[in-house]
Parts: sequence; C-alpha cells; structure tokens
Amino acid sequence: MKEIKVIPCLDVKEGRVVKGVKFVNLKDARDPVEAAQAYCREGADELVFLDIFATVENRKTRLEWVKKVCDVVTIPFAVGGGISSIEDMKALIDLGVDKVSINTAAVKTPELVKEAASKFGKERLVVAIDGRKNPPTSELPRLEVVVKSGTESTGLDIVGWAKRVEGLGAGEILLTSKDADGTKEGYDLEMTRAVAEAVSIPVTASGGAGKLEHLYDAVVSGKASAVLAASIFHFGEISIPEAKRYLKEKGIAVRT
Repeated sequence: MKEIKVIPCLDVKEGRVVKGVKFVNLKDARDPVEAAQAYCREGADELVFLDIFATVENRKTRLEWVKKVCDVVTIPFAVGGGISSIEDMKALIDLGVDKVSINTAAVKTPELVKEAASKFGKERLVVAIDGRKNPPTSELPRLEVVVKSGTESTGLDIVGWAKRVEGLGAGEILLTSKDADGTKEGYDLEMTRAVAEAVSIPVTASGGAGKLEHLYDAVVSGKASAVLAASIFHFGEISIPEAKRYLKEKGIAVRT
C-alpha cells in the first residue's frame, strides 16, 4: 500500500489564513507564514494554500504572501486561486511553488490542463474539483462540479469531469465537498470513492474532517490517496503527529 499523505489546507484571504463552513462564515485562523513553519515542524507531508477569493474577485493570486511562504517552507506545497493562464503558473513556479492548483480555469478552458501538463510536467499540476450533491428530483447530476468557490453551477458530472482532467494530463485531483466543508461531520465518502475508483491518479479527500476516524474512513471507504483538513489542524484539535500515529495504528501506511 502506498503511503497516505496528511495535508493541512490553508485558505487565504487578504493575507491571512481563514476557515469557514460550506465556503462561507469565515473566521481568522492565523498568519500563513507562521502556519507554514509550524506544519513543517509537525511533520505535514505537503501543504495546500488556496487564495479563496481570487476567482470570485476576478483577480490573480496575491504573490506577496506566496513569496514569504516560499522562504520558510521545507516540504512540497501547492498554491491555487485565481490561476487562469500558463503565465500565472510560471510566476508561481518561478517563485518556488512546487505545484499549482487550478479549478474554475480548468472548467472554463480544459485545454489549459493539457498545456500546463506539457509545459511544467503533470507532477506539478493539481486539478481541484469542488462538488455538491443534488437531490434525485433535480435535473442536474447527482454529484455535480461547482466553481467560483462553490457559487456557480456547471452541470458537469464529477466522475466524468475527473476522468476528463486525468486524460488531459492532471497529475492529481484535490476533491472538496462543498456540502461537507467545515462541518466536521466527515468527508463525503460517496463522492470521494466515486472519483478515486474512476481515475488512476491520486485523489486527495477534502471537506468535513472533524475527528481521527474521518481520516481513516477517507482512506479505507473513500479510497483517497491523501487526507486534507483545515479546522482540526488550525485550531489545535488534532495535531499532525496525532493524525499519523492514529492512521499507523489502524494499519495505514504513513510517512513518519
């Protein structure tokens, strides 16, 4: 079994790490540089930084905080939010970012995935997919892709979209359930498993982690290759070493 990664997610707004519920009601969590240093010390496998209002505000990722994070991190990290062109990606990679994550831009311009994979290598390209569940009576797909921080419907079926981005050259998928985000009631296992079983690239489960058991469920039931969480790590409810120790005791291979 491949080692499962444990990844803190840092949503950034106006230069601060914030956390909300279902993408709204944001609370200040901490400084991104201070958080990055702390997670590196604790043994996080990777970090994901998302400039969550960049696309909604129709702007690029703010590079000031990215530069500061690049100066202190000792583990691989990805940056997403407001990335809509090869030039945007190059600016981040030139600063020292290991991976770029695209979401809305991939839906709007799927060829961007192919072009980016060709230019930078698929190992540097994450396609983030935000999803929601629709009621059976809806004419929309049961598991639907949403964009612009979950504010816009696409009509795209999540599994079909995941297969498509894999075919275009995505190196991995970061899958977030809008419905579960920040609820601490567990990942959307149906959604995670549906995507993980449909593709051969790694799928990171995101949205809903509230206790140690949820991390285990995401790997065993959801078939995720990595578990990503925010609130439980930011507010000190669960530490990275604690999460890894728990998974290891349950028979899950983790990096130590």
